[in-house]
Amino acid sequence: MNTPIPETELILNGNGSVYHLQLLPEHIAENIIIVGDQGRVETVSNYFDTVDFKVQNREFVTHTGTFNGKRVMVVSSGIGTDNIDILINELDAAVNIDLTTRIIKKEHKKLNIVRIGTSGALQKDILVDSFVVSSHGLGFDGLLNYYLNMPFVNEDEISEGFIEQTNWNKNLPYPYAVKGSEMLINKIGFDLIKGITATAPGFYGPQGRKLRLTPWVEDFNQQLTDFKFKENRITNFEMETSALYGLGKLLGHETCTVCAIIANRVAKQYSKNYHVAVEKLIQLVLERLTK
Repeated sequence: MNTPIPETELILNGNGSVYHLQLLPEHIAENIIIVGDQGRVETVSNYFDTVDFKVQNREFVTHTGTFNGKRVMVVSSGIGTDNIDILINELDAAVNIDLTTRIIKKEHKKLNIVRIGTSGALQKDILVDSFVVSSHGLGFDGLLNYYLNMPFVNEDEISEGFIEQTNWNKNLPYPYAVKGSEMLINKIGFDLIKGITATAPGFYGPQGRKLRLTPWVEDFNQQLTDFKFKENRITNFEMETSALYGLGKLLGHETCTVCAIIANRVAKQYSKNYHVAVEKLIQLVLERLTK
């Protein structure tokens, strides 16, 4: 594509940086860690050998530096797949679109993107404070359905199997399923619990929580726990992975999610101090990502 992308589609700041992230190409490392919580960015970068660049705009906080002699960055996404949509598209734009001419580059740059998250387990045998790596993201959020090439990355058998086994309500978004990067999963999560991560578009009703409002499907979590497809089961529930995996695959990047389990929804257990587990997971990911 040699046609410049219009200013209304690729919005840039006065210094030429991408709109929300406020990043220029030189600020972006090949190895990227995503966290949801802005405060966790500094927790991660405290382990860096050097921090060369910092920027913050809204919930997007970025620190870029080095670890084990390799350039790395950590960026916060905030909560939800809508924020992941902004984050992944703008990271990709900064490295794969010439921000001066607004023309897509001929040579594609591939990023290694690892999300470190917190999550609730949906299987009784997955202990609180353990780590889970996501083989797939199963999205109930609908985001990837807005992209033309979604069918080319969707695992149809998992989606259709899930629809059939749960008698999925047709008024809800199509549950898309996308594989994570085998390279990153094998590199970072080779000895961790592995399974499908369900991604919800909310924290309460969409995850089966009942306060003053009743979820549409009251036994939703049990349906997720019971789902089986070949050797796959749904291990955990969170709010970002499906979009990360879907957009990453569509744009040609390597993506992986690793979560610290801070609650077990089946056993009704909650971590006594999940910050300890998160710190251990941060160190593990940094070491393995840069090895």
